[in-house]
Amino acid sequence: MKKSELKKQVSAAIQACLDKKAEEISILEMGKGSGAFTDYFVLCSGTNPKQVQAIADEVELRLKNAGVRPTQVEGYRQADWILVDYVDFVVHVFSEKARRFYDLERLWKTAKRLEPSDLKSKTKTKTRSPIKMKTTSRTRAVTSHRRTG
Repeated sequence: MKKSELKKQVSAAIQACLDKKAEEISILEMGKGSGAFTDYFVLCSGTNPKQVQAIADEVELRLKNAGVRPTQVEGYRQADWILVDYVDFVVHVFSEKARRFYDLERLWKTAKRLEPSDLKSKTKTKTRSPIKMKTTSRTRAVTSHRRTG
C-alpha cells in the first residue's frame, strides 16, 4: 500500500476517535527494526465501556465507508481494550484503567511519536516563474509614467 494512502486511513481512524470524544490519543510509528508487525499504532481511551465500544464502532464505520475492513477485532464484548487490526495499522481503544495497566507507549518507547498533523500529505506547491515581458518603448513609457505620476 502507498504510504500516502496508509496515512489517509490512519488519519480517518484518528478523526473517528476524536468525533467520539476519545481521550489521550497517541500515534506511534513503528520502526523497521522494532519487531512490530505493523506500521502504526493508534491508541486512545474512553471513560466507560459504552464509549470504548462507540469509539471502536466509529473507527470501523469510517474506514468501512472508505472501503477498508479490519482483519480482526478483539475485546469488543469486554470493552476494556478493543484492538482493531487493519494489518498496516492497529487501533487500540482502552478503558482508562487498562490503558494505565498495559502502558503500550512505555512498551514501545522506541517508536516515533507523531501528531495527527504529521500524517497530512505535504503537497508540493508550484510557484510560477515571473512573466517576462518584452520591453518596448510603449511599456517603458507606461512604466515610467506610473512611477512619476
